[in-house]
Amino acid sequence: MTDPSRVVVLGSGFAGLWAALAAARRLDELGVAGGTVDITMISSTPYHDIRVRDYETDLSTSRIPLGVLLDPVGIEHITGEVTAIDAAARIVESTAGAHGYDRLVLALGSQVVKPDIPGLREFGFDIDTHDAATRLQAHLRRLAEGPADPAAATVVVVGAGLTGIEEATGLPAMLADVFAPRAVAPRVILVDRNPFVGSDMGVSARPVIEAALASSGIETKLGVGVMSIDERGVTLSSGEMVPAATVVWCAGMRASLLTADFGVDRDRLGRLPVDDYLRVCGVPGVFAAGDVAAAKMDDEHMSVMSCQHSRPMGRWAGYNVIGDLLGEPMKPLRIPWYVTVLDLGPAGAVYTEGWDRHVVACGEAAKDTKRAINTRRIYPPLNRDRDALLAAAAPDLQAAPEYGH
Repeated sequence: MTDPSRVVVLGSGFAGLWAALAAARRLDELGVAGGTVDITMISSTPYHDIRVRDYETDLSTSRIPLGVLLDPVGIEHITGEVTAIDAAARIVESTAGAHGYDRLVLALGSQVVKPDIPGLREFGFDIDTHDAATRLQAHLRRLAEGPADPAAATVVVVGAGLTGIEEATGLPAMLADVFAPRAVAPRVILVDRNPFVGSDMGVSARPVIEAALASSGIETKLGVGVMSIDERGVTLSSGEMVPAATVVWCAGMRASLLTADFGVDRDRLGRLPVDDYLRVCGVPGVFAAGDVAAAKMDDEHMSVMSCQHSRPMGRWAGYNVIGDLLGEPMKPLRIPWYVTVLDLGPAGAVYTEGWDRHVVACGEAAKDTKRAINTRRIYPPLNRDRDALLAAAAPDLQAAPEYGH
């Protein structure tokens, strides 16, 4: 009896989950007999985390056990940290052992970049993962139980990009709730080296973001960097020392360092070059999707590190990895639209269209869209229904989210 071919998917985030489900869907669509091709996912946790919600206060529904999503369609899951990839030998090394593959989908995502700043690793927090976000919340609750002083209720958020803005605008309500029994006023300070906030969002959205920060009482310190951090404060490049018991680092992302194992040139974010079918250029048998891949979205623009691109990239990678393995047709990926919906806390949200990020909605109308995205649009079916899971993994582009005016 011939051993089954092995498709291995690395990562259980947006790209990894949908790559695995799309591969299973394609096998089902082709009528491939059971035992002919095995699909295995390897990830560091047994969960699919809705990572984009990590700035929110209630994280109770943002972590989904993988068994709910993979078991109904017959995908094996191995919990282990991937430590090395040998593309020549087609072997993945992990803390759970060595795993051979015939085809590989790399979807290990990205991590927040933490530079070598004194005290950052010892005293800094982030919201890069579900566990990190829950650690931050537990830390704030402990501070609220300790001595009442201004530093305890002060949070410095470093990085005024999309993640930093969403974290900063969500913090006042969280701090007000946590510190409600104490006679201390919460304070949120947003720090960035750029001379203005939301540099990634463009000039159209900037006034909306600035007004939202002001209305929430969020202070900004711009054009300065962080020199050091300790348990009770932050020293800025201006020489100012800001008393704060909490620093949340949101400055910069980089693709998984394991992209270096393939020996090909990567972009400035550490991403691998892929062709229109998500095959890694120059590495036979390997596909990449999500934050580890630099893919063309149209003739001018490359993919961005976001669930907006990771989810379809995963679906296309899963469809195409089976096509590549079995000699069946593959589909090129192009996404002809681009939008951004940025949560602004009590001020609502801002919705932009196009790569120049032109504002088309803001306030509560945009907030309704953000809620729909975060709680419904990006979720897989949760009812363990095999047909529903496979149907959701079809390589079909969704329309842009609807919004009010």
